[in-house]
Amino acid sequence: MRLLRLLPLAALPLLLAAGSAPKLGLPIVCTLGKTCAIQNYVDLDPSPAASDYRCGSRTYDKHSGVDFRLTSMAEQRKGVAVLAAAAGTVLRVRDGVADVSVREAGTAAIADKECGNGLVIAHAGGLETQYCHMARGSIAVKPGQQVSAGAPIGKVGLSGNTEYPHLHFTVRREGTVVEPFAAGAKAGQCGGGESLWSPAAGLAGAYKAGEVLNAGFASGPVTMAAVQENGADQQPRPSRSAPALVAFVQAIGLKGGDVQRITITAPDGSVLVDSSAKPLDRDKAQWLSFAGKKRPAAGWPAGRYSARYVVLRGGKAVIDRRFEIVL
Repeated sequence: MRLLRLLPLAALPLLLAAGSAPKLGLPIVCTLGKTCAIQNYVDLDPSPAASDYRCGSRTYDKHSGVDFRLTSMAEQRKGVAVLAAAAGTVLRVRDGVADVSVREAGTAAIADKECGNGLVIAHAGGLETQYCHMARGSIAVKPGQQVSAGAPIGKVGLSGNTEYPHLHFTVRREGTVVEPFAAGAKAGQCGGGESLWSPAAGLAGAYKAGEVLNAGFASGPVTMAAVQENGADQQPRPSRSAPALVAFVQAIGLKGGDVQRITITAPDGSVLVDSSAKPLDRDKAQWLSFAGKKRPAAGWPAGRYSARYVVLRGGKAVIDRRFEIVL
């Protein structure tokens, strides 16, 4: 989500010893590719167009941070911790903003509070980190407080200008937004620059041209709202008496022209479903695909059902995800 500004509730002078800038740790307790994914990167294109640090489309115009997105609201309700990316001093804090999608609240309700509940930490070497869209009442630090690297500072929420639970993480160097994956990279340079992440952050090779956020089976048609609420765990779960067997995939980072294909294979190896969609008309930040088959008269045979989701881009598979269910 676009970050306009975080209005401080309190601020203290920066009292940090001079020194080199620290390397940054992962600012959220989640596992990329399982319980979270990077939805957006920093927009490095100064024009009205948008481009991420790999010259891809995993961003949008004027986006100022890295979005670590949870797979669902069900995951958010477990209480996902936000961590200080490095040792430093808390400068500003805001709490009290409701956890509600901007689609429901409206943009007027979050004017001047686009960051939602959040905070700013100052670090050595002129670095600042900002944490947005945190859960109301979860922020565990105060202005002026010293924090260590990896210290819990709150939890992921749905506050401010967002439609899904995620941590918007902004890095500034001497007051200027930088891309922590490629600090100092020149405009139009695909890659390069300096990574501000520590090896322990586990973000080497994190960039993907597109990826699956959720994949699973349902007993009927699914909606984006249902998947965003419960992720891959759709209710009721398919059983041998289910009226249909549907494989669904919520993917992010798709591009115009991508062709999506879903196949479902029965326990005996026969192909139940082989469905290819028309090429996408334009880039999609997220997209829900599903395909299925109605229950046979005798019910679903017992055994393992396998699904495969493939995205072809220019004739090359850029996503290839397999998943299964036992009935």
